[in-house]
Amino acid sequence: MKIICIGRNYAEHAKEMKAETPTEPVFFMKPDTALLKEEEFYYPEFTKDLHHEIELVVKISKAGKHIEEQFAHKYYEEIGLGIDFTARDIQAKCKEKGLPWEKAKAFDNSAPIGKFVSKTKFDLNNISFELKLNGQSKQIGNSNQMIFSIDKIISHISKFVSLKVGDLIYTGTPEGVGPVKIGDHLEGFVNGENFLQLNIK
Repeated sequence: MKIICIGRNYAEHAKEMKAETPTEPVFFMKPDTALLKEEEFYYPEFTKDLHHEIELVVKISKAGKHIEEQFAHKYYEEIGLGIDFTARDIQAKCKEKGLPWEKAKAFDNSAPIGKFVSKTKFDLNNISFELKLNGQSKQIGNSNQMIFSIDKIISHISKFVSLKVGDLIYTGTPEGVGPVKIGDHLEGFVNGENFLQLNIK
């Protein structure tokens, strides 16, 4: 199982990060050790600026490569919700030096995941989702705001990386990313339903 994350898939998030809007999906990887299914996350000692990034997540249900966009819908059956934790201070230092920034994104437990639900329960072009921090709304997004659709993402990734059953694709975060601290409580919602809860220890 691998975790594939899409960067800058929401225009307003690209703006808040002072980054160009991409012309094709931008992706990076997290190892399976990044996955966290528990409800407790321990703040890593190597960062002082850890940010939340809430994202819709697609679980691959069929192996494939070089998938045409028109057939991509056959390769996933469930939609979930996850957080792409980012050590923003480390990422900034890496960017300054032109270095890869996996250590800011791919560290252990950096990909908390909530429950998954059949995609048949959704209008895939109108899935709303939200992150609340200590009861206050911080990020609100909708799949209709994606620059690249789920099917486009799957098709693009599969040109370079073969997809296997169980692979997870984090589809990008909307604007509103921000820091978390020890003692915080995070809640993630899809169409108003609670999909994820996390305590920062």
